[in-house]
This record gives sequence, C-alpha cells and structure tokens, in this order.
Amino acid sequence: MGGREYMIRGLGYLQTVQDIENVAVGATMDGTPIRVGDVATVQVGPAPRRGAADLNGRGEAVAGIVIMRFGSNALKTIEAIKARVAEIQHTLPAGVRLVPVYDRSDLIHRAIGNLRRTLIEESLIVALVAIVFLLHFRSALVAIVTLPLGILISFLVMRSMGVGANIMSLGGIAIAMGAMVDAAIVMIENMHKHLEQDGDRPRWDVVREAAVQVGPPLFFSLLIITVSFLPVFSLEQQEGRLFKPLAFTKTFAMAGAALLSITLVPVLMGFLVRGRIRPQEANPVNRGLMRVYRPVIAWGLRYPWRVVAGAAVVLAVTVLPWSRLGSEFMPPLDEGSLLFMPTTVPGVSIGQAREIMRYQDSVLASFPEVASVFGKVGRANTATDPAPLDMYETTVVLKPHDEWRRDMTTERLVSEMDRAVRLPGVTNAWTMPIKNRIDMLATGVRTPIGIKVYGLNLDTLQQLGIEIERIVKTVPGTRNVFAERNVSGYYVDVKTDRVQAARFGLNAGDLHDVVMATAGGMNAAITVEGRERYEINVRYPRELRDNAQKLREIVVPTMSGLQIPLGQVAQVSVVQGPMAVKTDNAFPVTTVYVDIAGRDLGGYVRDAQRIVGAQLKLPPGYSLTWSGQFEFMERVTKKLRLVVPVTLGIIFLLLYFNFRGVEETLLVMLALPFALVGGIWSIWALGYNTSVAVWVGFIALAGVAAETGVVMLIYLDEAFKRRRAEGALRGPADVAAAVAEGAVQRLRRVMMTVTAVIAGLAPILWSAGAGADVMKRIAAPMVGGMVTATLLTLVVIPAIYYLWRIREMRRVAS
Repeated sequence: MGGREYMIRGLGYLQTVQDIENVAVGATMDGTPIRVGDVATVQVGPAPRRGAADLNGRGEAVAGIVIMRFGSNALKTIEAIKARVAEIQHTLPAGVRLVPVYDRSDLIHRAIGNLRRTLIEESLIVALVAIVFLLHFRSALVAIVTLPLGILISFLVMRSMGVGANIMSLGGIAIAMGAMVDAAIVMIENMHKHLEQDGDRPRWDVVREAAVQVGPPLFFSLLIITVSFLPVFSLEQQEGRLFKPLAFTKTFAMAGAALLSITLVPVLMGFLVRGRIRPQEANPVNRGLMRVYRPVIAWGLRYPWRVVAGAAVVLAVTVLPWSRLGSEFMPPLDEGSLLFMPTTVPGVSIGQAREIMRYQDSVLASFPEVASVFGKVGRANTATDPAPLDMYETTVVLKPHDEWRRDMTTERLVSEMDRAVRLPGVTNAWTMPIKNRIDMLATGVRTPIGIKVYGLNLDTLQQLGIEIERIVKTVPGTRNVFAERNVSGYYVDVKTDRVQAARFGLNAGDLHDVVMATAGGMNAAITVEGRERYEINVRYPRELRDNAQKLREIVVPTMSGLQIPLGQVAQVSVVQGPMAVKTDNAFPVTTVYVDIAGRDLGGYVRDAQRIVGAQLKLPPGYSLTWSGQFEFMERVTKKLRLVVPVTLGIIFLLLYFNFRGVEETLLVMLALPFALVGGIWSIWALGYNTSVAVWVGFIALAGVAAETGVVMLIYLDEAFKRRRAEGALRGPADVAAAVAEGAVQRLRRVMMTVTAVIAGLAPILWSAGAGADVMKRIAAPMVGGMVTATLLTLVVIPAIYYLWRIREMRRVAS
C-alpha cells in the first residue's frame, strides 16, 4: 500500500448500554438473532460498597489520604501537598472542591512555636539570674554568651545527624537550659573569689588558676550528667523513638556548653571580668542568703545527728506519696484533634452504617468547640485498610482553645461528646489521630487497653470475649468496653446433596457455578471507555435472589437438557459464621477493647486483672494477655529496672575515680535519693502519674543533683585541707569552722546553679499548648528535686562531712 506500514485494528468496544443490548447470544431455528436485550435487562449499576465517608453529618463525600514516605520531613511534605492541591482546585468542575479535613502542620507549628517561646523565656530568666547574683554585667555576659552558642552547636550536630526539630528534640534543649550555664557560672564565680582574695595579681594568672582549680571536677560533673542519660538511650521501640531525640539534643547542648566552658569562657573572663568586683557580702541578695544560711549551718553542725535523723525521716515519709502515684505509659499529648472510633455489631448493612455515621457526625459537629467532623466507615477498594463495615473512624478537628466555652477542658469535652453520641448497639472509643496510628501499628489495639484471648475454637473465643466484656464493665474507671464478635457474621450455605445431584449428572462444582452465575454474578466482559474500565456483570435481578427461598428456586440445567430447581439437589440455609479469622503469634485471637476515664492506666489494669482473674475461668488450651499502652509501660519498667542500677554503678565509679575515696563518693551518691524526694512530692502535688516522661525527668535530675553535690564536696575538702595544712584543726570546733567556711563562702555558687536550673525550667511549668503536657512531666520532678537536693547539699552533706572528718580524726589520734 504505497510502501507504507499499516497497523490493522479490530474495533468492537462496547460503549453504550444499547451496544450491550445488541450483542447476539444465539439465533432461532429460522435464523433470527437472539440479542442480550431480548433475554435480559441491561442497566448501569454500582459495584458492591464496603465503605462510605461523611463530612460534618451533611452527606457523603469522596475522601482520600496522603501517605508520606518513611524518613521524609512532615512539614515540608504537607506544604508541598497544599501547593499541589491549590493547583488542582482550578481544574475541578464547577461546584467541586478539595477540602482538607485533617492537617498536622498546625500541630507542628503550635508545638515548635510553644517550645521556641519557652526557650526565649528560659534564656532571659537565666541571664537575669546571673546578673542578680554577680551584680557585674560583663561577668554575667560571659555566662549568657554560652546559651546561644551552646544551642547553635546543638543545632549543628542535630542537622549533621539528621535529628529534626520537634517537640522532643527541642524539649531536650529546654530542660538543659539551666544546666548549660552551670559550668560557666562555676568558672566565673571562682574567678570572682580569686579576685576578691588577691586582686593585685596579673589578670591572666588569676584566670588560669581559677580555671585549672575547677576544671577537673567540672569535667567529671558534666560526664556524670551525660552518663545519667544512658537509661534514655537504652529505650526501645515507641518510647525510644519518642525520647532518644530529647536525649541526643540534651547531650549535644551539654557537650557544647562544656566545650565552651573550657575554651571560650576562660578567654572571655580574661577580657570581660574587669573593673570593680564586689565581694559576695556586698550583694544584697547574697548577703540576705548568707544571713539566713549561717545560723542554719551552725545549728546543723552543732546537732549533726539530728540533721541526719531528720533527713532519714523525710526520706521515709516520702513513701506515702510514692504509694499513691498512678502510672501510665505517656501523658496525653493534646494534638488539637480527636479520633472517635465507635464499633457496632458485625453484619451491619452499608445503609445502616451510613445512617449511624451521619447521625453521630452531625451531633459532634454541633459542639461549639468543633471546627469540622470527617467520618469514615468500612474501607475503600484497597487491601491496605481491611476495616469492616462495623468499624468507624471519625476525625474531629477542634478549634483553638481560646474559642472554647469558658472552663471547658479536653476531658470534659470528650465526656460530653461521648454522652451525646451514645446509640444502642454502638460502643464508643476516644483517642487522638497520631496516638491511635502509633498504637495500632505497635499492638493492633486502638484503645488504651486491649485484652487478647488466644485459643483454637472461634466460638469459644467469642464467648470468652463477651464474658470478659461483662466483667470489665464493673471495674471502676471503665468508660466503654467492647469484645469482638468475630463469629457473628451471616452466611447462606448451599450444601450439595450428592446423591440427588448424581441422578441428574451434576456435581458440587456444577451447582456452585450456577449459584455464582445467578446470585453472585459473573464478569462477562470489560468495557473500555478512554482510561476507564468497567466490568459487565451477569446475574439474576434482585427480586429473584433476595431471600433463601428464591435461591432454592434458581434453575439448574442438567446434561439431559432438563431444568430443575436448586432446592431439589441442595440444601440452602442461613447460618452464623466468622466474619474474619484473626491470628496473633500463629494462634487464633479475639480482642476486648477497653476505653478508660478518670483512672491511671497502671492502677486500672491491676484492678481489672484481679477482678478478671477471680471471675473468669479459662478452659484448657486458652490464655489471655493484656496489651495496648499497658504493654509499652511494662516493657519500659522492665528495661529501666535493668539499666538504672547499671547507670548508678557507672556514676559511682566515675565519682570514685574523681575523689579517690569511697567516703566522698558515697556522700555525693546521697544526693540522688534526696533529689528523688522532692521530685516525688512535686508530681504528687501536681496530680501527675508516673510515666516515661516523668522517669526522664528523674534521670535528668539525678545528673544535675550529683553535679551539685560534687562541687559542694570539693569546696568543703578545700577548706578542710587548707586549715589542716595550716595546723588549725585541733578539735571538733575547728572542723565545724572549716566546714562552715567551705559551705558559706561557696553559697553564692550553689544558689546560682540551683536558681538557674529551677528558674530555667519554670517557663515549662507555666507553659500551655501543644507539647506542654509532656514537657511539664519532665520538668516537674527536676524542679521539686532540685529544691530537696539543694537542702541536702547545703545542710545534710556538711553535717555528714563533719561527722566523717571527726571520726577520721579520732581514728588517727587513737
């Protein structure tokens, strides 16, 4: 054909309903064609639906989600999605809009903004503390400079290691803020002391001597603070991913501050610490503290055993609040959104499921605190979300707190919503979107507590789950409880009568093919319409297959050409059976979901385990385990029980290498239990439960408390050894005078450090917003613990040191 190449195409696509009606399926004896339209009704119909979506209770909507690649930056991804959505909006038909129903960028901005504001407040407070105690702006400037530089170093290391800025990573810097200036404060205060005593010496000689004197103990102190965070680095799985960024950034910040304290700070001291240096007593603040402290330390050295006994009593009394503390895995993180996950009985129809969802969404949208409500029931046509029609997920996006009703809290709002959306046969559960995804991925349990029952028989598992549901409802604190009904599905069984079928030359396969073709439908072809594909399905009309009796009347062709009803060769019956068969650790499992309110997680589970154990008797071969957040909490507890003693042992060795003596090491280690005293009382007074966040606060507290004890002991040793070298130690009164001198003369340094740490953490305690709940649990034990650790450092350690030196002198004399 003219030397050209041609492609031969056969065109026969079905494009309209009429095209399908005109398809010939046979012919009569006289050759008249029999068309599809002659023997069937051809119409456009929907595919079977397994899910639906609703917006604000106003009707159905088409929904989609965006899944971010692992390791990507969430904020940048969301911003890129928003830009692409804005482009797509212009191409949509009139009246069609893309409306975001859940967006995490607001949470990210609020969390980072809250911590950024807290960091600025901490910096200003710490700077003010340095100025107030030194009354020398240029000296305070040396300490202040270490803050932005230390944070900058931390950010640089974070960037190089791929640690992003989030609630936890910025929180690590926040809790390190007060301790970051500690080394610089010690250096500056020591130089002030040297200048007060001998201000005529060359300035750089004073700088060198002051830095060399406190350099080694500072190194060991900062090393102890770093080692104290080993338990946090040992955390695994969810808790490890949450708190390791905090541990890394705190370590980076402290390492940066330590590096600056031995490099930049001495140089800045030489240049800036000039002019009039006021003695410690010339400062009204220091003078007032010394006026209060002198009689206290004098009384403590006069009655050292009373001091020790009083400290022991305080330690013993702390058992009372400790025994009353609740426990939980993590404090609630206010995400600014709620996830409502009701569950109804299996087998619910798509129409009934849509009606339940529409009603509950409309009720939730009526609350003035709610910005939008997006509900989903069942699943889309995908294998990645195998949710049944009895499982709902409703995302409730809340307005900013300043737009809520007066005195309304998240807990009260959830309680009101829960009461408003209650329906017979529907069990409610409340959580938050991010929290739920993490819990579901880790344990498969969407409520705080899940009770998994393992066994072989599905019917027995369902009965046990329902019995546990009945028992758990009586446990105080239970808001909702629901046991899976996995064997509550409905089936129409077609059981072949093989003897009867054989008489007509039929087998089970023939009957199954007939049922598939008539009741279930068979795909006869696929139409191609542009880029779209649609299946052509052949089956009986609905009125011929909508009950069991009509299924029995389905006509079955035989080999002889005779047509008989299906009921003649098979039994058609409606039975119950498993909707799904779930396994865990290779065993069939059913789960009881428990949602709690007004109770701590650990206390509730202990009560529930006791009641279930007393009232439930498991058959042989069946077992149950407690899962959900309780599982995480148990894992963290076991890990810390192993790692914390090892860490304390390492700290003990470091102290021993520094002091070269067991007595001094034990004296410093005393700071740890007394620091815990204040931490325990503080979280009890604030009504907090123990959690991973609280334990991280205690771990951070231990390092700072040990460092304070180290520096105080060094000053006591310095005063004692100087007087001994001068031959001025002839009796207990001289020892008491030496101890008092070492304690009082270094009071400013101790109070500066303690005030910097406590004041630096104060903005966290009064902060509000995203991330504040977690950070408050970390800061609270540190603030309370530093108070008791300071009392120990200023009163108890000098008393014990006095007793030890007196005993040592008597032993030498004898």
